[in-house]
Amino acid sequence: MGSGSLLWNLTKKYLTVGVIGLTITDRYASIVPVRGGSMSPTFNPRTNTVLGSLDDRVLIEKFCLAKYKFSHGDVVVFRSPSDHKQKLIKRIIGLPGDWMGTPQNDVVKIPEGHCWVEGDNPASSMDSRSFGPIPLGLVQGRATTIVWPPQRICQVERRILQDRFSPSA
Repeated sequence: MGSGSLLWNLTKKYLTVGVIGLTITDRYASIVPVRGGSMSPTFNPRTNTVLGSLDDRVLIEKFCLAKYKFSHGDVVVFRSPSDHKQKLIKRIIGLPGDWMGTPQNDVVKIPEGHCWVEGDNPASSMDSRSFGPIPLGLVQGRATTIVWPPQRICQVERRILQDRFSPSA
């Protein structure tokens, strides 16, 4: 009878920890891997030829999602507009009302509820230059800190590229 009670108590504790952990990662923060070179040198600045690429892991805070509070230069994780199963990480270049230049030399006004995102490495980045402004509803959170590998632990720098947009009046 004692071992059944012990097993039940362990099960309850692990279930409680699991539910709390799931709630935290769903509502407040999570850690995600950054794959590829589209955000280099901010993320994954080099690869190791022996081990392959050493993907950075970043802390994603989700408090910004409550009222979609984003700023120019924020790095965000979002669902791809063309494949909602795929997550991408890019820098916000333009916000609603801003005017953006496109590769086709068009000028686009970013509509309400959308933002313009670009990778820091334009040569290998699939971003708003390809698929246009993205709905803010696809944004999953803001990258705040590189947490892995240990030698790269630091805050994610917010960089604003002034020459890329014209702010709304």
